[in-house]
Amino acid sequence: MSEAAQGSLKGRVAIVTGGGRGLGRAMSTGLARAGACVVITAARGRDEIEQVAAELRAECGEERILAVTADVTRVADCERVVSAALERWQRVDILVNNAGRGMKFVSEHFFTEPPRFWEVDPDVWRMIIDTNVNGPFLMARAVVPHMLAAGWGRIINISMNHETMRRQGFSPYGPSKAALESETIIWAQDLGGTGVTVNALLPGGATRTGMIPAGMDEQTRAQLLDPGIIVPPLLWLASTAADGVTGRRINARL
Repeated sequence: MSEAAQGSLKGRVAIVTGGGRGLGRAMSTGLARAGACVVITAARGRDEIEQVAAELRAECGEERILAVTADVTRVADCERVVSAALERWQRVDILVNNAGRGMKFVSEHFFTEPPRFWEVDPDVWRMIIDTNVNGPFLMARAVVPHMLAAGWGRIINISMNHETMRRQGFSPYGPSKAALESETIIWAQDLGGTGVTVNALLPGGATRTGMIPAGMDEQTRAQLLDPGIIVPPLLWLASTAADGVTGRRINARL
């Protein structure tokens, strides 16, 4: 996709939650290379986000990258991330809700031995729902007032295939992403006419991320999508070229 088609992101400020690896790392890198200032967050793995930040500072400029350790399930952490962006750059234009927890927390063998929903530990169920459903809400809640004041903004929720949402053994990860898509549609309507858009973006298939189990066979692993597949549609959604596009579900593979 050409730079003209994407629109310019120079001067924009983006927050990418879960930006230390996989899709988050690819999106943080893509936004920075497109000219945006980027806040990269992670609840854990401070070393990972610092490494990504160091690489991007060297490539894109010291003042354009900020790494913040924050848990999206905590109200104070979400507000602190937004405050850090405002303190550094006086604006927040783009929120990418990417932080998530997957089926590996339920079982390391979920891909070959799908767990049944009644076998899931309730604390693990709550943790995944809290991160994947409540986390995007808390981040959006913290950022929307500033976007409304500016009259422009982008909220991009990272989703997955409908087939995976309905796949046997994928509780509670599947239901959490279904809820996120519902949030996307409702929030888009709530923000209609404000200049702030809300869309869901998915890679379009199983992707090489930390959520893939170590025991996956090599043939299946070879078919995994590269995380970079999500960057071109992300940059388009984040740009003025996508003004008026809201409440949509964008499949990067298509």
